[in-house]
Amino acid sequence: MKQISALELKRLMDLGEAPQLLDVRETREREAFTIGGLHVPMSELLEHLDKIPREEALIVYCEKGIRSTIVIQRLQAMGFNQLINLSGGMKAWKTTE
Repeated sequence: MKQISALELKRLMDLGEAPQLLDVRETREREAFTIGGLHVPMSELLEHLDKIPREEALIVYCEKGIRSTIVIQRLQAMGFNQLINLSGGMKAWKTTE
């Protein structure tokens, strides 16, 4: 599974070169803090597969990187490609600010 560090993602975002983001945290987590992107909570993944691009690079993130890893494994099993996990999730991201 491909990984990206929070520092590398921040650099890409600052340059305007970051791939699309997919936030798989629950709504209450996203309301507290977000870096943007498409929001599909892990608990609702199967109901919203049509919103997730299949062939485009996509960085998947959650709070610590655990749920995003699980989501990536599930999506890859369904034929999704070019998925990248944000290593350490939002916890790591907050250390870049």
